Amino acid sequence: MSSQNASKKNRPAEATDAASVEAAAATGKAPQRQRGKERVAALLSAAVEVFAEKGFEAATMTEIAAKAGASIGSLYQFFPTKDVLAAALHQANGEALSQMLEDLARETEGQNPIAVGDRLFADLKRFLDDHPAFVVLLDRRDPDHAAKEVRRAKLRGQVARLLQQTRPPLAPARAEAMAVIILHVMKAAMTITSENDLVNGPAVLDELRAMLKGHLEAAAKG
Repeated sequence: MSSQNASKKNRPAEATDAASVEAAAATGKAPQRQRGKERVAALLSAAVEVFAEKGFEAATMTEIAAKAGASIGSLYQFFPTKDVLAAALHQANGEALSQMLEDLARETEGQNPIAVGDRLFADLKRFLDDHPAFVVLLDRRDPDHAAKEVRRAKLRGQVARLLQQTRPPLAPARAEAMAVIILHVMKAAMTITSENDLVNGPAVLDELRAMLKGHLEAAAKG
């Protein structure tokens, strides 16, 4: 699950499809023509690689433009600052995570809470593999606090609904409380994933998964 794993660099970045390009360009200049959309896709793909490799603070717009094979002027045309670029990617990442939770809710309806928890961890691993810059951007200081709170509330609601449709279902108040805990567990898992020098990372993640599993089992029993 390392963000610097070589196999990740060989995969297309998460924002290269047309829908993600439009979402990601929302905080910059949205491209109108196909050529512009392709250019934005290349810039976003390069940004993902540079952010994942060097972190937000150390990454430079010059490096991102060079990685994309574009001029710095072309990058600034669509994303005038590094903060705008990071915000655009973070928005696209958040939408992808929200979609992952929607898919999970649809595919696990009626399952027991423990099975749902296991599936959540498995899907989160795939999500992080496909979005190597997610953890870096998650820890970035976001100046738009209102938007951040809206995204967080949406994710909490999705996780709570996920738990209310299990069998046995969790009561609404319990599901809402568990949703907060689960999102923090997910964040902890992301942090552990990003620690490349943690030799026992898989074992730590197994312990974290077991903790969540035990808590979900207890919650299901009331």
